[in-house]
Amino acid sequence: MNPPRQKLRQPRPLTAREAALKAFLAMEADGAALDTVLSSQPGYKAMEARDRAFARAILAAAIRRRGTLEAAFNTFLDKPLRPREVFGRAVLTLGSAELLVLMTPPHAVVDGWVRITGAAEEGRRLKGLVNAVLRRVSERGADAFASAEPLLDLPEWLRARWVENYGEETVRAMALARAGAPPLDLSTKPDFDATAFASEIDGVALPTGTVRKDGIGDVTALPGFEAGNWWAQDAAAALPVKLLAPKEGERIADICAAPGGKTLQLAAAGADVIAVDRSETRLKRVTQNLARTGLKAEIITADATRWQPDSKLDAVLLDAPCSATGTLRRRPDVAWTKGAEDIASLAALQASLLDNAFAMLKPGGRLVYCTCSLEPEEGEDQIAAFLARTPKARREPVSAEELPGLGEAITPEGDVRTRPDMWAENGGLDGFFIARLVRVK
Repeated sequence: MNPPRQKLRQPRPLTAREAALKAFLAMEADGAALDTVLSSQPGYKAMEARDRAFARAILAAAIRRRGTLEAAFNTFLDKPLRPREVFGRAVLTLGSAELLVLMTPPHAVVDGWVRITGAAEEGRRLKGLVNAVLRRVSERGADAFASAEPLLDLPEWLRARWVENYGEETVRAMALARAGAPPLDLSTKPDFDATAFASEIDGVALPTGTVRKDGIGDVTALPGFEAGNWWAQDAAAALPVKLLAPKEGERIADICAAPGGKTLQLAAAGADVIAVDRSETRLKRVTQNLARTGLKAEIITADATRWQPDSKLDAVLLDAPCSATGTLRRRPDVAWTKGAEDIASLAALQASLLDNAFAMLKPGGRLVYCTCSLEPEEGEDQIAAFLARTPKARREPVSAEELPGLGEAITPEGDVRTRPDMWAENGGLDGFFIARLVRVK
């Protein structure tokens, strides 16, 4: 008779601060993505949903504002922490983020982080320091934080690139614009009353049709989720499909389709959509979103640098893999987990995808190329090189009438370049590059 199986002991749930600290240290050590290091921790899944959300809020605020937070707490140190004192820097950054960004009650912040520091072997000698510095931050740190140079929140490699490409004044505005938590943006079906829906959820309907609401919260709890009337999608990310202008019955491929926001837009317009992505796992999310919204698309798992349809297409949307430096409001870790070397390798992939996507078009067919990157190598330079090597391609310039309220985003060449500092009166938007091309007949 086999002995009875012993139940595996489940890890205890982490507190929100423990989870944030473990994730911060893992990101410092490995350069892993924020959500990956959070969700992979033993004990994270056992946490209450609100504690997981709070952990992410602490971590995101600390990563998003790490330079100015460090400048603030350094004001109260006799001497700056040494580079190897990673634990102390992590605790002070996270604690300061709670105090200065999230506005958590000071007594809870100081007590919580002192307890965690004292319980950690590498933190015991820092317990008194953490207590004293966080108390001073809570009492007098707001002015130091507010007066800190916004450019400190960008890693040196990215700061230097942006200043060279956009100028210091613009980059400072960009840094300030991406310093706050992002709003929730929703795309709606064409026959859904977006204005009434915006009013119902205390949001606004933006000039381009996106519904925007402050604070992301529990998206599934909003009215219309189960009915599939809308889906989450940044206002800038919704522009490429609008500029492609899909028509009912057109056969259109969405290349690098996951997680599927643009696939849903195309399908909602009545197009015959083929969603192509190399990741079967990520395509499952596209399938789930299609099911929830009642929309249809053909799903194909394939390498889009080589895949070709069985017949030429009316249009192709290529949302190419990129450095994602335009999404720092939503993904603050990107600036710290990527480097300049990633841009060169991604640009080579984008060029290959562009060539293959253009070959899918019938004569007169349209292609919209886009990236959520602020790097010219992944946008302006990419399209200039493509047009130079592709005689049958021509640019179809975007007009101001097609981008209500965003005329400043149209480049002299007729492409679109959005930046985080644009649309400040509407709450900003992600950085995107969009070019519209046509295959000459």
